[in-house]
Amino acid sequence: MYRRIRDLREDHDYTQKYVAGKLHCSQQVYSNYELGQRDVPTQTLIGLAKLYDVTTDYILGLSDEKKPRE
Repeated sequence: MYRRIRDLREDHDYTQKYVAGKLHCSQQVYSNYELGQRDVPTQTLIGLAKLYDVTTDYILGLSDEKKPRE
């Protein structure tokens, strides 16, 4: 999961500071999410999914589909 969070950020050319601001946390806290040193709270996971327009299952590694099937 942590690798996907970093990859999504890098694919969008966002900085950690930018994403942290969108999630209302510090850059250090967000960095800890990417490094797997801190668990990602549910609300933060939802915020990441909305920011990148992907499913939470994709971020969690439960699916390789970024978008839900219709």
